[in-house]
Order: sequence, then structure tokens, then C-alpha cells
Amino acid sequence: MTEHPILFTIFLIFSGAAVVATLALYARQALLISYILLGVLLGPSVAGLVNDSELVREMSNIGIMFLLFLMGLELNPRELLLLLKKTTTVTVLSSALFALCGGLIAHLFDFTLTESLIIGAAMMFSSTIIGLKLLPTTVLHHQHTGELVISILLFQDLIAILLLLALKGGSGAELSVLEIIKLVVALPLLIGISALFVKYVFFPLMKKFDTIKEYIFLITIGWCLGLAEAATSLGLSHEIGAFIAGISLATSPVSFFISENLKPLRDFFLVLFFFSLGAGFDLAMLDDVILPAALIATAMLLMKPLVFDRLLRLVGENKARSTEVGARLGQMSEFSLLLAILALESKLIGLEASYLIQLATLLTFLVSTYRVLFKYPTPIALSAKLRRD
Repeated sequence: MTEHPILFTIFLIFSGAAVVATLALYARQALLISYILLGVLLGPSVAGLVNDSELVREMSNIGIMFLLFLMGLELNPRELLLLLKKTTTVTVLSSALFALCGGLIAHLFDFTLTESLIIGAAMMFSSTIIGLKLLPTTVLHHQHTGELVISILLFQDLIAILLLLALKGGSGAELSVLEIIKLVVALPLLIGISALFVKYVFFPLMKKFDTIKEYIFLITIGWCLGLAEAATSLGLSHEIGAFIAGISLATSPVSFFISENLKPLRDFFLVLFFFSLGAGFDLAMLDDVILPAALIATAMLLMKPLVFDRLLRLVGENKARSTEVGARLGQMSEFSLLLAILALESKLIGLEASYLIQLATLLTFLVSTYRVLFKYPTPIALSAKLRRD
């Protein structure tokens, strides 16, 4: 058991996931929730069988990259640019409203000004994982809905990176400004490099060896992970690099083949992601943060769908689509968790504020997942009528 800790951890996670998934399906419960619960049960707070939750979380980040890569494959670059113009107003206004609400609630519970600002900032984002995992990708009449969700999440991702850079920059204002300038230059640079590489290297190789499926699989994974690493070297995130890698291949005739073949690999790492959320939470902190966390979670669950719905209607989307996008984005984000951990490590917030953000995020994950599963088509819907892929 101790000779191969990684192998033993993988065994526990996936054997346990198979058991809880079976029980969840019989009980008509959401699989994502069962993975989080399994993490709590096997993690340090309960059984202690999986102690290195950080290792699991690092591995699970690959799943997020593949998820964004596959969603990029589904999007036409020109349509995405048009959507980003439309959703910029929606994203900026909604982020400001969510931050203001979260910060005011934190201030009411006597958190410091800095803690209240960071707690408010953590409210701004919606979950890429929940939003995209529950989004059908092969049903034509959902395509525009998916594009709206992707464009809002992508813009939020950029805002989140700016905030994380500011935290990493510490107290030096000059460093933060330099990092922001670097980010503004890095994004178009990465897009330009990827376009040239795909046109003059990737596509010619693909045409020459397109009959060898194993080669297509390998070169695709290499491209996704390679551009993700290039993005981090330029000061961006792995996720943005993977998304751009997917977008750059969206016009390829083999994009559908790539998408279908990478889905099992994506799901493998996403199980790790949801498990790591549960394993990383300390149940001993519940008594200290349960009330403010529940209040913030409730406020976000009520406010986010309504705000997105109203703002999307203002920019010309119809009522049904605006309501659905609002519901799909009606939770906090994995970026909220990262912000909480990084702010704690930087000593900008205390342990209580960090766990407040983490618990509120998990609560919104739980409730919003059920809200979408019971009302809208998803690949993992409990009802056969709503199950779409």
C-alpha cells in the first residue's frame, strides 16, 4: 500500500467512484456530487486514506484543460469574437454586482476590509467545470447557448488571471502593472503563434498521416498540452492555452474525431477534480463558517441566474436562452477556490475567510448542479428525456 502511493490513491478513487456512482444512479442522484462526497469520506477529514489531496488536484487540472480544449473544437473562431463583443458588457456588469454583494455580506460578519474585498472577488466567477460538463455538445440547437456560456466563462477566466497575478505580485504595484501589460501582449501573441503553427506545421502533418488514428491522437494531445505550457510561460493559464489550441483546430475536418476520442480521457481527470474538492475540505472548520457561507451561497444561487438572465436579454438574447444560460452559470467557480488558497498563502486573509469561500463554493456546486440536471438537457441528466450528449 505504501510502496506505490499514487497507484493506491488512483485505486481508491476510481474503485470508490464506481461504487458511489452505482449507488447514486440507483438513488437518482447526480454523479458529480457523489464524487465530491467520496473525496470527503476518503480524505483527511474522515477516513484519511487519501492524504495528499494537493497531488490529486494537480493531476485533475489536466481534465480542466481537456474540457476547454474540446469545447474550443466546437466553436467557430469568427462567431466567438462576435460573441465576446456581446458578452463583454454582460460579464463586466455581472462580475461587479456579484463582487459587491459578496463583499457586503462578508463585511456584515466582521471580516476585515481586505478579506471582504477578496471574498467579494471570489464571487465574480462561474464554474468552467460545472458550466461545460453539463452542457450538451452534439445537439445542434444548443450550439448558440454553448457559445454564450463559453464566451462569458472565457472573459471571466481573463479577469480571474488578472486577480491572481495581482495577488502573486504582492505589495508591489509596479510588478502588478508589468504583469498586466505582459498579459495584454501575451494573449494576441499566443493566438498568432498558434495560428501560424497550425497552418504550416499541424495541418500538413495531419494531411500526410491522417489514416493513422494513433498518430492523430498523439499529435492532438501534444498540441493541447504544448500550447497550455506555452500559455503559462507567457503569463497566462494552462486553461486559456488549451482553449486556444482547441479553437485553432475547430475548422479541421478531423475535429469531430478528435473530440470523440478525447472524451474518455477528459472524464478520467474530471473525476479526480471533483474528488479533490471533497478531499481538500476540512470538516473541523464547518462550525466557524457555516452561517456566512450558507448566506453567501444562497445569495449567489438566487442572484446569478437572475442577473445573467436580465443582462443577456438587454443585449438581444431571447428569454428562454437567457434563462438557461443564467441557470448554467449560477454557481461560484474553481477559480474561487484557487483565489481562497492563494490569498491565504499570501497572508492577505485568515483561515476562516479562506474556508468561507471554499464552503460557499462547494454549496453552490451542489445546488446548481441539481438545478440544471432537473431542468435542462445535459450529458448526465437523471431523466432519460433530458439526457443529451
